[in-house]
Amino acid sequence: MIPTQAADPGAARVAAGAPVIEIRGLVKRYGSFNAVDGVDLTVYDNEIFGILGPNGAGKTTTLEMVEGLRKPDAGAVRVAGIDVSVDPVAVKRIVGIQLQSTALFDHLSSWELIELFAALYGANTDARHIDELIGLVSLEEKRDARVNQLSGGQKQRLSIALAMVNDPRILFLDEPTTGLDPQARRSLWDLVRNLRDRGKTIVLTTHYMEEAETLCDRVAVMDHGRIIACDNPLALIQSLGGNATVRSRIEHDIASERLLSLPGVTRLHIVDGQLELVTDDVQATLGALLRLADELGIRLDNLSSSGATLEDVFLAYTGRSLRE
Repeated sequence: MIPTQAADPGAARVAAGAPVIEIRGLVKRYGSFNAVDGVDLTVYDNEIFGILGPNGAGKTTTLEMVEGLRKPDAGAVRVAGIDVSVDPVAVKRIVGIQLQSTALFDHLSSWELIELFAALYGANTDARHIDELIGLVSLEEKRDARVNQLSGGQKQRLSIALAMVNDPRILFLDEPTTGLDPQARRSLWDLVRNLRDRGKTIVLTTHYMEEAETLCDRVAVMDHGRIIACDNPLALIQSLGGNATVRSRIEHDIASERLLSLPGVTRLHIVDGQLELVTDDVQATLGALLRLADELGIRLDNLSSSGATLEDVFLAYTGRSLRE
């Protein structure tokens, strides 16, 4: 594991917390296919912990085993000191779960649904408690609106309110912002931060780099059922040895040795004609790359530079883009 940067505020919060989820050697097989292949993770109290990876990486399957919804083929999971395989019911009492897709009763109002879920859970059904949950997710104006009258973002916030009916210690959010527009996504980010500030531990899965970088105290990068890196986002990015990435499409091959010899370049990737150079001196790299292209008579299309991101971390560890 890459050392955590002491100056990172998320790292300071994690250092003050105790382990609340401990995963060791977790495996889930489907025939000869390992959907989850020996995952080890520790989540600390009162942090926002993200699992970042492409679709099919094993993120949802991992969460389902931690939540007690799916039985692992090997490994162990402890949630708040409780062995999930021994007492899954006890675990469910202290967690809240927002699934990747939730089927709700279209003709019940937001208020009625929360009351129903609280009753089914054996939780507090007092009107004041339900009003507090409505306020927590900023649905006051939609308290009497039926589910089929809510927008996508409003339905996602309602699903989080439903996951909160039992006042859980730990909240699991599976791809909570998929399909939302940018404004609804950022509104949901504010809600997640608010829940963390209320003392909750949040575990979420995502395939959005910006979401993981902006929201999470720590991130586990997952691919093909395995954890390939885990730390706070800043430390993961700084581990690349560069602070920016120069990108361009190229029509002809350039020898890797010549590209790696450009000033500032610390890492190189060329995939399907897309050139990516990680650099610690973006100005020097751009100038030298333009001179090299001119010398070789090669056209550089869509030339751009940007600060390093978790996309670059994923590319460095796997040799391919997260978006692929």
